[in-house]
Amino acid sequence: MTIAVTGATGQLGRIVIGKLKEKVAASEIVALVRSPEKAQDLGVNARQADYGRPETLETALQGVATLLLISSSEVGQRATQHENVIQAAKKAGVGHIVYTSLLHADSSPLSLGIEHRQTEALLRDSGIAFTLLRNGWYTENYTGSVPGALASGSVIGSAGEGRIASATREDYAEAAVAVLTSQGHAGKTYELAGDQAWTLADLAAEISRQSGREIPYRNLPEVDYRTALEQIGLPAGLAALLAESDVGASKGGLFDDSRQLSALIGRPTTPLAVSVANALKG
Repeated sequence: MTIAVTGATGQLGRIVIGKLKEKVAASEIVALVRSPEKAQDLGVNARQADYGRPETLETALQGVATLLLISSSEVGQRATQHENVIQAAKKAGVGHIVYTSLLHADSSPLSLGIEHRQTEALLRDSGIAFTLLRNGWYTENYTGSVPGALASGSVIGSAGEGRIASATREDYAEAAVAVLTSQGHAGKTYELAGDQAWTLADLAAEISRQSGREIPYRNLPEVDYRTALEQIGLPAGLAALLAESDVGASKGGLFDDSRQLSALIGRPTTPLAVSVANALKG
């Protein structure tokens, strides 16, 4: 049974490929990537597959039984790109698509939910068996700012007291591999989030505890947070997305306490304290 992974050279995709190799033979894994030369170190068969070039997709998906469709990173183009993959999968005879969606995509206050809802609808209409992995926020989305918080003396954001049930990329990758390599997941939707939710004030407190410095949390209006992100060099579109997502978090958009993720991976999700420690190590 051949398993293919889109976006296999991305941050999540690389972890998925590595963990898949622990479960199935490398000869049964296909890395779908825009540039196969960048996938040579993965140790599996790499095929060119560009979300935006449908002609590459049907060929790349030949002989694939199960596809992990990791959502595109190109916000605003995702629905069209995902439709290209789904249509190509149908033509190639793919039997099962596992899709990385967004936590509570059907009701999420985050604007990111729009394209995930569209993709989920495309999957329902495709006639292909599918599983939805509705991933919550990556802890790395926040711990990546630890060096900046130490340099500036504070954690900033617009999430208020919103609780964030994040997990690491490794946690989510393990969940994907569990679904890809076992039976009984077709037609199911998994709301995947960390076991322990936290606020940005909690993040600041954990950074303070581990660094031995007083690093408070400063809650900013969305426009001010977006401006601050742009000032440290983030592209305007990404800064706007992160600021808007923080506001979504303040409305409960990144919270879930069902513990479906730890149930899937058979262990507790990675604690915030561990992720902060890793960030402090650099």
